[in-house]
Amino acid sequence: MRSLHKLPSNAVTALPVGKHEDGGGLRLVKDKTGGGYWVFRYSLHGRRREMGLGSIQDISLKQAREQAAHWRSRKAIGFDPIFERDREQANRLGARLKEVALDAFETRKAELKGDGKAGRWFSPLEHHILPKLGEVPVAQITQRDIRDCLAPIWHSKAATATKAIDRLNVSIRHAAALGLDVDLQVVDKAKALLGKQRHKVDHIPAMPWREVPAFYATLNETTLGNLALRLLILTGVRSGPIRNLKLEDVSGDIWTVPADDMKGRVGAVEDFRVPLSTAALDVIDQAKPHARDGFLFWSRKGVISDMTMSAVMKRQGLEARPHGFRTSLREWLAECTDAPHEVAEMVLAHKADSSVVRAYRRTDFLDQRRDLLTSWAGFVTGRQVFA
Repeated sequence: MRSLHKLPSNAVTALPVGKHEDGGGLRLVKDKTGGGYWVFRYSLHGRRREMGLGSIQDISLKQAREQAAHWRSRKAIGFDPIFERDREQANRLGARLKEVALDAFETRKAELKGDGKAGRWFSPLEHHILPKLGEVPVAQITQRDIRDCLAPIWHSKAATATKAIDRLNVSIRHAAALGLDVDLQVVDKAKALLGKQRHKVDHIPAMPWREVPAFYATLNETTLGNLALRLLILTGVRSGPIRNLKLEDVSGDIWTVPADDMKGRVGAVEDFRVPLSTAALDVIDQAKPHARDGFLFWSRKGVISDMTMSAVMKRQGLEARPHGFRTSLREWLAECTDAPHEVAEMVLAHKADSSVVRAYRRTDFLDQRRDLLTSWAGFVTGRQVFA
């Protein structure tokens, strides 16, 4: 009995309803309508699997036998025919970069603040990569494509370009995980073509610490912008947590900033306790009439925007920006106090020392930070003088 080619080559359509074996894993399944389809059956890793090869209207017996022979040979050297077929189809159809990037973004939302709703992870791709390469099959993207796409901003907008190419690299690796035949080195090759970035990082302008009291004195009106800026100066906290401050997070003289409002990856940051000086508590009391839905700094459509505090400084013709007051505070700590480095860094919620050291040193130096911020408040409000 022949083990292969058992079916009659000239009478396939005349076979009755049922399953008909041709040998070597090739089977024809006939249905009641007179039609039928080809199946390649095989075993791999102890599992029985079936792979459809097409209908008898589209695939002849000869073509079905050729396909079966091809997949038998692939299986013989350790490949899973179904996986191989799906991968080949994906590459042939050309999964577009846009689709892969969106899928990569979806799988990483759990790692991002607010599930990435702010758009900061995806926006560099959306604005600088996808307009030119979004419709290109990801497996066909070359280092030259990436270079031509990012060259216009590689030096002039270095930080943005770096984020865009890093997100692209994540998308390329995601495509590889999906089984697409991509070049995992394509981003590194593109960086080699783009060269070292010439752009010099400009730090956010900061006000010299000696000038802070004079500026603080100009914030005497109880507008939302003034009050928020005063609290930012007194605490050294970033503008995001200030704008989103909830009254329920303030207990006595401690404000606990939720981890979701802290800078850093989800799971890599914790709630942060901020000791509030008498001056800071006074600012909070003055802002309470503006509170709504539990938020202290509420404007007409929601919490105040990031520009509200910046606008206060711009109106005074200042080059310095709100975030720069963190630098002012850090320089004051270095020049006017004997605070240990790790305590001074903790005032700004910076991580000091290695992860191993931090694992054993589990204090947040709350009492030491309270004393330092009380002295800072005394200086800022003019009650205490430092040379």
